[in-house]
Amino acid sequence: MLPWVVRRTRLPLVTLTCVACQADRATTGDGKFRVNGNGRLLGVWLLVNCIACGRSSRLVVHERVPVRSLPADLLAGYSANSPSLVVDTLLDPLIARRNRFALDWDGRWELHAPPVPEHPGPFQVTVTFDDPVPVRPERLIAHALGISRNEIARRVKSDIPLNRRTTSDFAFVLLRSVP
Repeated sequence: MLPWVVRRTRLPLVTLTCVACQADRATTGDGKFRVNGNGRLLGVWLLVNCIACGRSSRLVVHERVPVRSLPADLLAGYSANSPSLVVDTLLDPLIARRNRFALDWDGRWELHAPPVPEHPGPFQVTVTFDDPVPVRPERLIAHALGISRNEIARRVKSDIPLNRRTTSDFAFVLLRSVP
């Protein structure tokens, strides 16, 4: 069994229309949170910058929540701009849905795969994802093994559709090549 791992190389871009220049991509830059208190209520936002003009926008993380409802370590992480908290916040699907943005993973991930054995027998490959990177298994396999999509259709057996994007771990069996 061969283990393949899809890993993030950089944070994905945020697909969000800029109000100033109408560009559709933004970046988290250094990953900064804005924390604002109003009495006993607190607002927390993740700041993103437009790639084209540099204008800052806010992604709502918490809006008008009681200060005591947030754990102290979480509040300290927001105040200290914790890099791991930036990643967790950016990859949270609930925050993406609430703020109406998607993630652009193009060129921001890579596949770590050991060399394929030379023996012609069938072997199993498990693919795991460190982050929810949407990839088409068919393209991933073609790139890693250097084979065509027609050959993938003949030689690869899997329980998932190979032509649809997935972010979930999967496995497949590569059958022996037929001359």
